Amino acid sequence: MRKWMDKAKAGVALDADEALAVLDAPQAMLPTILDAATASRRRRFGHTASLCSILNAKSGLCAEDCAFCAQSARHATDVARYDLLSDGEILAAYEAACKLPVGHFGIVTSGKAVTDAELDRLCGLIASRRDGPVAFCASLGTLDENQLRRLKDAGLTRYHHNLETAESYFPTICTTHRYADRVATVRAARRVGLAVCSGGLLGLGETRRHRVELARALRELGVDSVPLNFLVPIPHTPAAGFARPLEPVEILKTIAMVRLVCCDAEVKVCAGRELHLREREKEIFAAGATGMMIGGYLTVRGRSVEEDLDLLARAGIKP
Repeated sequence: MRKWMDKAKAGVALDADEALAVLDAPQAMLPTILDAATASRRRRFGHTASLCSILNAKSGLCAEDCAFCAQSARHATDVARYDLLSDGEILAAYEAACKLPVGHFGIVTSGKAVTDAELDRLCGLIASRRDGPVAFCASLGTLDENQLRRLKDAGLTRYHHNLETAESYFPTICTTHRYADRVATVRAARRVGLAVCSGGLLGLGETRRHRVELARALRELGVDSVPLNFLVPIPHTPAAGFARPLEPVEILKTIAMVRLVCCDAEVKVCAGRELHLREREKEIFAAGATGMMIGGYLTVRGRSVEEDLDLLARAGIKP
């Protein structure tokens, strides 16, 4: 539709009906959708992509019951289980990230929230490298404003906390905490002046309307970066029984819809892209993606950094 392109070039977000129309459009309209998404990406981000890497700094033993998560103690998965890594291990991972073309290095911990002692340690580590070449991001669970301010004062620049799915679908995938708890953490991070990375996991059995609802919630919260993950079913998790991975065209339309709704935010494509998109993976940039996570994920292996950089080159995108 011409309206998609007009809004993309003007930096105006699609409304709910227009966003749903993108997802409902027949496959024959995919080139039109990609053209509008590309125009939106170029308007705001040109031909560059922001890359990030993460460290699974504390793994498994989580008391929450998120249906998709290998790290929940409620699911009989074979995920690694360990407490917060030593200071030396975390700093070694940071130094390794500094040799990559990444803008952010994320420290990720399992569980609803880190303890006060763990937060003290992490603040000290971040402060010790606050002038380093790569900025710190952290995903430490449901923190309050005071805890987030401590992280910012230590030198943290960005906080990551996914909404995961639409509010109306959230009770299907998690019953041990509320969607409102996640929103509160995102808002608290913004209040203390942190950039916010918040997105979701697609392919959990949600409808297209749920995906639009999620995208519009992220826009309303004013998040700076939207990571999109596509479910890699983990054996013995509930989601592996009821969710169905999305097909490549559906994934590309979803990325484009998010780009056209969250028109000023980064859109990073993360876990699941290699598995589900296969030979169409480089089309994520035509669909409006402005970045990727490289070097692997929390409990799912990615590709090598060299392969990801080759993907960027083949797509004509510079890190």
